[in-house]
Amino acid sequence: MTPGNNGASTPEDDDPFGYLYADGQANGAQPPSGGYGYPNSVNRVRAVGSRQYGHQSQAAPAAPYGQPQQQAPYGRPNPHYAAPETLPGGPGGPHGHGAAQRPAPHGAGGGNGRGRGPNTKGLLIGAVAVVAAVVIGIGVAMTTSDSDDDKGGQAGQSPAPTQSQSAEPTPSGSGSAGSRAELPTIDAKALRLGGSATLASDVTGAQSDGGIYVANLNQPGASVTWTVNGVPEDGAYTLFARYSAAGEDQSMTLTVNGKEFGNKLNLGNFARAQDGDFAKGWTETYAWPTLNKGTNTITLSCQDGDKCNVLLDQFWLKEGQVKRS
Repeated sequence: MTPGNNGASTPEDDDPFGYLYADGQANGAQPPSGGYGYPNSVNRVRAVGSRQYGHQSQAAPAAPYGQPQQQAPYGRPNPHYAAPETLPGGPGGPHGHGAAQRPAPHGAGGGNGRGRGPNTKGLLIGAVAVVAAVVIGIGVAMTTSDSDDDKGGQAGQSPAPTQSQSAEPTPSGSGSAGSRAELPTIDAKALRLGGSATLASDVTGAQSDGGIYVANLNQPGASVTWTVNGVPEDGAYTLFARYSAAGEDQSMTLTVNGKEFGNKLNLGNFARAQDGDFAKGWTETYAWPTLNKGTNTITLSCQDGDKCNVLLDQFWLKEGQVKRS
């Protein structure tokens, strides 16, 4: 071997990639025909787009060495490349086994139960139930409030005639002594009579002892007086009177402790008895005087302008302002 001759084999010949360099090509380096010159190596070089899925197909012819592969015009697909899913036999292709499967978005519902999202139908039913419960609750609250308001209004109502007023009595039948409060009560025969007033018992229906009542009150100046003892304390009371009126409504003057009570005591024909039929005309009336603790004087009299054609049976008291005995 001489200085100018390095022998039959040069480094380029030893380099399996020498064909890639210009000096290697000048010295005759050739691309390896299989496996890059290594034993048992496998040539895996394939042209782009030559891989097939499901069927064998011939690869597109490679461009001659040293020449670049022809590129498709911009915007057009490369004829030597096709996406796997578009090839025959590929996933989703004409001979494949169905469309390519794409993973469902996170939370999306699926028929197989994987990745199932929220049950919107259940949520809607739950929301409707909550709204219905709220509406029902509001309705119940409003109904209860209205009922309480009605009760409060009834409890707060006070027709309460004052010292200068007379109560409008409620029509009723004959009173019963057993239903009266434990306050003073008096029969006709215990009253002090004045003017033309007299006792009688020929008309049935009086509840006083012996069926006795006061008659002849239809003359000016006629009166009955009740001296009330044992009033427990100062305050408002209800004075009840049992009497009989027939035909036209009547009214007389009420005096409490020497002071006229204001309006007349209403002695209406609440039993709707025919004129002169006093046996069917027994009824009750009331007034709301203010009494003092201890003794009080109550007088019912026939004054000018009064209508006094009544039969008087009894007087009694109840504490407070009430309408029923």
